[in-house]
Amino acid sequence: MKKIIKFLFEIEKNPRKGMLPIEWAIMGYLLLTTLLILFAYTKLHEPEALLLGRFRLVMMTLALWAVYRLVPCRFTLFWRIVPQMLALPWWYPDTYALNIIFPNLDHWFAGAEQRIFGCQPALTFAEDWSHPVVSELMHMGYSSYYPLIVGTTLFFFFWRNKEFERGTFIITVSFFIYYAIYIFLPVTGPQYYYLAAGLDNIASGVFPDIGNYFATHRDGLPIPGYSEGFFYQCVANAHKAGECPTAAFPSSHVGITAILLLLAWRVRSRLLFWGIMPFFLLICLATVYIQAHYAIDVAGGWISAVVIYAILHFLWGKICPRQK
Repeated sequence: MKKIIKFLFEIEKNPRKGMLPIEWAIMGYLLLTTLLILFAYTKLHEPEALLLGRFRLVMMTLALWAVYRLVPCRFTLFWRIVPQMLALPWWYPDTYALNIIFPNLDHWFAGAEQRIFGCQPALTFAEDWSHPVVSELMHMGYSSYYPLIVGTTLFFFFWRNKEFERGTFIITVSFFIYYAIYIFLPVTGPQYYYLAAGLDNIASGVFPDIGNYFATHRDGLPIPGYSEGFFYQCVANAHKAGECPTAAFPSSHVGITAILLLLAWRVRSRLLFWGIMPFFLLICLATVYIQAHYAIDVAGGWISAVVIYAILHFLWGKICPRQK
């Protein structure tokens, strides 16, 4: 117990005075989206609420900085970083609130899917593999996304503390890179586009351009699978709570989980790497199974994860060369 208390509350000899790299990155994304809100103010739904939310986040960041400055230790540093990560789901609906000013692009992606595979995997996967066990495996994999992030974050804090700031920086900034892509590349995914375009059209290989349809419509298809399953209900309840027609390409579920694997590989933790791997494989399948993504979104998640990780790893080395 004494070792834990010392680990958490030992005062740092050289506490950081300014903002952390993760905070600078968040403020940069906040500034980018604030400028977009002001530019498209009259086209957005409740822009005042978007601006107020950003003001509150700035106040939270300043308050956590002040607490750390009063008691600079690992515990206050942890609570300076983790609330920013806990706020990541809060930023997600913003991608929908902002990308509705651009025309929808799902017809391009559904068309590419058809040319590559000769069908729509998101339409046939759950139909061909409808067994309750398969359904629950898929939904369990999809449900594991945020627990994997939490578990990886805690692993770095307690067992690879020297890598904690770097790891949380890469995870958090990766989210914001994906969010920025979703704003300027409005693709909703099969769950929403198939309903908007009409299932008869999709089955016939016809993919109409629906323009700004999702600026006024948020309905999607029911989630496929065994509806009585525990993990099915977890996914269904999460969708009811915060899902909206946005964020399809590339799949951030696949991309972020791949980045967790790369972080585990970097610190040479076999336990963490192989603990994440089976869930990563399930997530790759589940995103298509539950019609959240096209199959090409999964491939986009793989490629984007490697690129984003490489860029952020390089950037961290420039920002914090001593912690490289």
